Amino acid sequence: MRRSLLLLSLCSISALLAGCGNKGPLYMPKATPAATVKPAAPAVKPAATATPVAAPAPVHGFVTDTTAFDTFIATHPTPDQFRAAYPDVLLVLPGTVATREFRSNNSRYFAELDANGRITGGKFM
Repeated sequence: MRRSLLLLSLCSISALLAGCGNKGPLYMPKATPAATVKPAAPAVKPAATATPVAAPAPVHGFVTDTTAFDTFIATHPTPDQFRAAYPDVLLVLPGTVATREFRSNNSRYFAELDANGRITGGKFM
């Protein structure tokens, strides 16, 4: 009887300690409503050849020029365009689990998306 009580108390203590650690709180961004799927329009060839728009040069390192960054976000880029323009900034999309440790170097951007999946705003954390 004493052995089972001792074993039970050891198991409960180890279960409590397993939940401890230096993990920090987790941040789960607000969920956005799912976009409705529309049927695809038939493909129509343009009459004239369209000139491809040149992609902006990637900005390496963390964001230091916030006015240029805000101008880029105002164009409502896709997540892939964001990653191409700012490859060293971690993009956290809604629904992605991420820790909320304090970062003051603009290295992680929590984005807000519209119904089409384009970035409409967000904040650094």
